[in-house]
Amino acid sequence: MQTEALIRIIVSIFAALIPIIIWGYLFYQKNPESRQWTFITFFGGMVAVIPILLYKYSWQYFPSLNAFDYFKTFETNILDFTFVVLPISVLLTFMLVGVFEEYFKHIVVRIIDHGRFRTIDDAIEFSIIAALGFAYIENILYFTSIWESQGTESFIISVIFRSIFSTFAHILFSGIYGYYYGIAYFSDQVFQEEIRRNRFILLRILHRISHFRLPTLFHEEKVLEGLLLAIITHAFFNILLEMSWTIFIVPYLLFGFVTLSYLFDKKENHKNYGRLIEKEAAEPEKI
Repeated sequence: MQTEALIRIIVSIFAALIPIIIWGYLFYQKNPESRQWTFITFFGGMVAVIPILLYKYSWQYFPSLNAFDYFKTFETNILDFTFVVLPISVLLTFMLVGVFEEYFKHIVVRIIDHGRFRTIDDAIEFSIIAALGFAYIENILYFTSIWESQGTESFIISVIFRSIFSTFAHILFSGIYGYYYGIAYFSDQVFQEEIRRNRFILLRILHRISHFRLPTLFHEEKVLEGLLLAIITHAFFNILLEMSWTIFIVPYLLFGFVTLSYLFDKKENHKNYGRLIEKEAAEPEKI
């Protein structure tokens, strides 16, 4: 039995690596980064799974920490959208899953980012790399578990599905977050450009109330916006799976692929703000 379990683990490790290489190569070519920091970020994404595993492991000793148990009380509460019916417990469960997974991937990018991003594309790229590391470990865990509990046929189906859909879904969630994080990262420069268009009236009001710098408020707004969008798109994908609304999965992810490609191709995302930082460091603040 131990030999069979070891074989399952080894096969799962290699099976999980194939989609990572394919998807990674596809998006890496859009904006190549330092190989050293690519591997470091990928490893960071792998490590980001650990806090979630520890949280689940703690349920054995501290059942009250299992937030998902509280959501079961909402199983009879239904959201009726005419065409589809969604239990509130499912919505709450996958929103929380999205919060956990996207936040820990966000932490990886925050640790990596110090002085290494020169364009918004860099932030998107590193976010995707972290997502691939996270998806790699997650896929290994899924593959070994499904193979052991449901057999070889289910294992093969799981490998195909997660390689094509679930792995890219992680790329999509983190890519969207990376775009907004990139804007936040260069908040001083981007905000100077945006403010000329007479936007952000709400930020001006908050600035008067809190006395925080407008670029600082702009930074926090974009980080929060990126995280929320990543969490919502993540939760929506999981809900599609849970409710067996498979007819929506392909168009959903196709739209996601087009969106990510658009973000990589946006002209302003290639602007080298790193050089602007050096040039503008000596200039007085205009706000």
